[in-house]
Amino acid sequence: MTINIQYVKMPTSEAMNDYVEKKLQKLAVKYEWLIRAEVSFKMENNVYGKGNICEIELSLPGPKIFATSKEATFEAAAKETISDLEKQLKKRKTKFTTH
Repeated sequence: MTINIQYVKMPTSEAMNDYVEKKLQKLAVKYEWLIRAEVSFKMENNVYGKGNICEIELSLPGPKIFATSKEATFEAAAKETISDLEKQLKKRKTKFTTH
Protein backbone atom coordinates (compact mmCIF):
# COMPACT_ATOMS: atom_id res chain seq x y z
CA MET A 1 0.00 0.00 0.00
CA THR A 2 1.24 3.47 -0.90
CA ILE A 3 0.90 6.12 1.81
CA ASN A 4 0.90 9.85 0.99
CA ILE A 5 0.95 12.25 3.95
CA GLN A 6 0.25 15.98 3.62
CA TYR A 7 0.46 18.76 6.18
CA VAL A 8 -1.78 21.68 5.24
CA LYS A 9 -0.37 25.08 6.27
CA MET A 10 1.76 23.61 9.05
CA PRO A 11 5.25 22.10 9.49
CA THR A 12 5.78 18.42 8.75
CA SER A 13 6.48 15.98 11.56
CA GLU A 14 8.61 12.85 11.15
CA ALA A 15 7.18 11.42 14.39
CA MET A 16 3.61 11.74 13.05
CA ASN A 17 4.68 10.25 9.70
CA ASP A 18 6.12 7.20 11.49
CA TYR A 19 3.08 6.87 13.77
CA VAL A 20 0.54 7.01 10.93
CA GLU A 21 2.57 4.75 8.63
CA LYS A 22 2.90 2.13 11.38
CA LYS A 23 -0.85 2.17 12.06
CA LEU A 24 -1.77 2.05 8.36
CA GLN A 25 0.66 -0.80 7.68
CA LYS A 26 -1.20 -2.85 10.28
CA LEU A 27 -4.39 -2.25 8.29
CA ALA A 28 -2.58 -3.16 5.05
CA VAL A 29 -1.52 -6.50 6.54
CA LYS A 30 -5.06 -7.24 7.72
CA TYR A 31 -6.72 -6.06 4.48
CA GLU A 32 -4.27 -6.90 1.71
CA TRP A 33 -6.51 -5.43 -1.01
CA LEU A 34 -5.83 -1.83 0.05
CA ILE A 35 -4.16 0.16 -2.71
CA ARG A 36 -3.37 3.66 -1.41
CA ALA A 37 -3.89 5.93 1.59
CA GLU A 38 -4.10 9.73 1.31
CA VAL A 39 -3.55 11.30 4.75
CA SER A 40 -3.85 15.01 5.47
CA PHE A 41 -3.33 16.88 8.71
CA LYS A 42 -4.85 20.33 9.21
CA MET A 43 -4.90 22.79 12.07
CA GLU A 44 -8.03 24.78 12.80
CA ASN A 45 -8.13 27.83 15.05
CA ASN A 46 -10.52 26.59 17.70
CA VAL A 47 -10.80 28.16 21.16
CA TYR A 48 -12.11 24.89 22.64
CA GLY A 49 -8.88 22.97 22.00
CA LYS A 50 -10.10 20.41 19.47
CA GLY A 51 -8.58 22.00 16.39
CA ASN A 52 -6.31 19.23 15.10
CA ILE A 53 -7.88 17.50 12.10
CA CYS A 54 -6.82 14.22 10.48
CA GLU A 55 -8.42 13.09 7.21
CA ILE A 56 -7.67 9.75 5.57
CA GLU A 57 -8.97 8.44 2.27
CA LEU A 58 -8.33 4.80 1.35
CA SER A 59 -8.31 3.57 -2.25
CA LEU A 60 -9.46 0.00 -2.68
CA PRO A 61 -11.58 -2.06 -5.09
CA GLY A 62 -14.99 -0.42 -5.25
CA PRO A 63 -15.81 3.00 -3.78
CA LYS A 64 -13.14 4.82 -1.76
CA ILE A 65 -13.42 4.93 2.02
CA PHE A 66 -13.03 8.25 3.84
CA ALA A 67 -12.87 9.21 7.51
CA THR A 68 -12.01 12.37 9.41
CA SER A 69 -11.76 13.38 13.04
CA LYS A 70 -11.03 16.48 15.06
CA GLU A 71 -9.24 16.05 18.39
CA ALA A 72 -6.99 17.91 20.84
CA THR A 73 -3.81 16.24 19.48
CA PHE A 74 -2.87 14.94 16.04
CA GLU A 75 -2.08 11.51 17.53
CA ALA A 76 -5.60 11.23 18.96
CA ALA A 77 -7.12 12.46 15.70
CA ALA A 78 -5.12 9.92 13.67
CA LYS A 79 -6.03 7.09 16.06
CA GLU A 80 -9.73 7.96 15.92
CA THR A 81 -9.70 8.28 12.11
CA ILE A 82 -7.94 4.93 11.65
CA SER A 83 -10.40 3.33 14.06
CA ASP A 84 -13.30 4.66 11.96
CA LEU A 85 -11.65 3.35 8.80
CA GLU A 86 -11.21 -0.09 10.32
CA LYS A 87 -14.95 -0.25 11.11
CA GLN A 88 -15.73 0.63 7.50
CA LEU A 89 -13.22 -1.93 6.22
CA LYS A 90 -14.77 -4.68 8.36
CA LYS A 91 -18.18 -3.83 6.94
CA ARG A 92 -16.79 -3.83 3.38
CA LYS A 93 -15.04 -7.17 3.93
CA THR A 94 -18.32 -8.85 4.90
CA LYS A 95 -19.76 -7.80 1.53
CA PHE A 96 -16.98 -9.63 -0.33
CA THR A 97 -17.99 -13.13 -1.32
CA THR A 98 -15.68 -15.98 -2.21
CA HIS A 99 -16.45 -18.13 -5.23
